[in-house]
Amino acid sequence: MEFNEKLQHLRKQQNMTQEELAEKLYVSRAAVSKWESGRGYPNIDSLKAISSLFNITIDELLSSNELLEIAETENRSNINGLYNIICGICDILAVLFILLPLYGKTEGDTVYSVNLISYKGATKSITTVYWIIFITMIIIGAVKLIALYLKKDTLSSLLSKISVGISAAAICIFAVTRAPYATLLLFILLSIKIILFFKELKSK
Repeated sequence: MEFNEKLQHLRKQQNMTQEELAEKLYVSRAAVSKWESGRGYPNIDSLKAISSLFNITIDELLSSNELLEIAETENRSNINGLYNIICGICDILAVLFILLPLYGKTEGDTVYSVNLISYKGATKSITTVYWIIFITMIIIGAVKLIALYLKKDTLSSLLSKISVGISAAAICIFAVTRAPYATLLLFILLSIKIILFFKELKSK
């Protein structure tokens, strides 16, 4: 008997609906339906809860192949989560573009490196665009980390794509407006995000 059949059998033995079982396991009814239809397996925490609820060992619930598949899925999920956390942190690090002296300020014949707060070397519209780019990146990074914490994988994936797009556009803008240090640092961050993005895709 496969796991999905065992779970369905155990639930019906206790005269429980899928919704009642979901409430006891603190998951959605859709998750229970997915498990019972054989379209997926619970994570380790849910397996422990099922084992405790029905007073059955995990070895009795799952075959060795099923246990191996769950372990591999959990491992991939953890690795992808780490990639996404690093990507979110990269976006939050956009605060460095505001605080670090990456912009040239001319006084007489001398050029000083200043941070964005003190930068007066471009037109007001260009400086505003700089601020919008970095604040947007910081917000995306923060929302991405929140989405990961709340396990909103679809939102997290969408934010990764938006982040890469904004970073690529920012490099073009900073290159055109002759901010070489900021352009280089943005390029490094974009390279990290692209590498992480493709590693995540590869592990799926």
